[in-house]
Amino acid sequence: MDTTNQMINVTGVATATLDVGGDLSPITIIGNESIRQTFDANTIGQAINCRMAPGVTSVVLNPDAHVGYGAPVGCVMASPTHVYPGPVGVDIKCSMSLLQTDLPADAINEPTVRRKLIQAIAKRVPTGAGRGQRHVPKSRPVDGRLGFQLTTDGASKSVLKKLGIPKSWASRCEDAFHTAHDGSCDTLAARLEWMGRTRDSLDRLESKYRQLGSYGGGNHFGECEVVHVAEDLASRKIAESFGLKDGHVAFLSHCGSRGLGHDLAMGQFRAMKSSFEKRGRAFPAGDPQLVHAEVDSDEGRSYLGDMAMGANFATVNHLLINQLVLESFRDVFPGIRGDLIYFISHNIARLEPLDGRPQWVHRKGATRAYPAGHPELDRTPFAETGHPILLPGNPRDGSSVMVALPGASLSAFSVNHGAGRRMSRTKAKKLLDQQTIDADLTQHDVMSNCREYPRDEAPDAYKDFGEVLASVQAAGLATEVARLQAKFVIKDGSPADD
Repeated sequence: MDTTNQMINVTGVATATLDVGGDLSPITIIGNESIRQTFDANTIGQAINCRMAPGVTSVVLNPDAHVGYGAPVGCVMASPTHVYPGPVGVDIKCSMSLLQTDLPADAINEPTVRRKLIQAIAKRVPTGAGRGQRHVPKSRPVDGRLGFQLTTDGASKSVLKKLGIPKSWASRCEDAFHTAHDGSCDTLAARLEWMGRTRDSLDRLESKYRQLGSYGGGNHFGECEVVHVAEDLASRKIAESFGLKDGHVAFLSHCGSRGLGHDLAMGQFRAMKSSFEKRGRAFPAGDPQLVHAEVDSDEGRSYLGDMAMGANFATVNHLLINQLVLESFRDVFPGIRGDLIYFISHNIARLEPLDGRPQWVHRKGATRAYPAGHPELDRTPFAETGHPILLPGNPRDGSSVMVALPGASLSAFSVNHGAGRRMSRTKAKKLLDQQTIDADLTQHDVMSNCREYPRDEAPDAYKDFGEVLASVQAAGLATEVARLQAKFVIKDGSPADD
């Protein structure tokens, strides 16, 4: 769609709207002037296509927004009646998690100590597309039976016990498990049994189960952090309630549902596209990546079931990674303790109360932001504070733990999931200098498991994290509780899952 004549109306220091015409409500844009300059015509065009798609009631562009699969990465799209695979993404429930330890920061000052930690993690947690337990000596074995159970049950007590994960960590998940449209795990089990009805399909499923407890490629990572809690009293109280420890070591992870989620998502794209073509239906804005289904249709129920299974796998994948990382730290520092602070997704559609009615809120590279007192946080550890928001920036400039403010209602109770790309992978590989990247990280005392840090993942391939955070705070969506300073990074140079 030609966006040349579309007008962005600035409404505040870090907020704006974009009119799409007719009786449709405008698109909400979060970003100061500097950030708005990063939104190119293709990103704006995708957002407009999403807003004009059937059943959609609202669209939000967050500061990290850039072109994605059907919908911009960094957008929120809500509908009470329809589900869209594109605005969820190929890596179903790609997520962030944060593990806090009681290890003081000065214990990892020496590079030799950090190298031991990197090596210990590498023995337990594989990285890269297609990798699984068989590639590392100290992983958790996952057979077909356990893989089936965790994909249909999520982080149940039984699953956590079998994997040696503390059962208390389930209460620190945005969602510990997902069910089918009818609220049943049995419906998921029946569908998964049907998917594995042939030997070839069963073998493929079991090969994906074996990726549990591993990072993907591209922008997935594990990062050892030092926690710096904000100095004001309110932030310190919230940080304490979260379990954050100022001046101590934490571990931040970014990963999703791996090959299983990819297969489920691509299967749904193919099925919905075929359904559109058989019925002679036009794709929204001519884009097959915006295929969709009504929630109460067979296609809609099928998608929600597959999304739930991918999300269950992603949840347990993160929890297992955190447990394996904690065990790796104990190889070097016997007896240290660690607890999960939070696990939160940014590629998911959730049924949430929005604008006075239940709606399917699709977050594509966006993360939930519920403030204190939000009814959805009742009976959770975060009812009185709001839940932790985990925002990765980059290893050089740090990452952030935030908490939502009441103003998050402006953005469908969502914020960005990170800094967002300012360069495509191809452009970053072409323009960024390897020696400069590696020297920059060395200067900032950041180590890596990579001989050469991936150029397409370099800090300068992403937007200015300071401007991104400033936009969120100036818009009144959230406030920073703590900054995370990277000390080493676990990455892989393989193509990204999402």
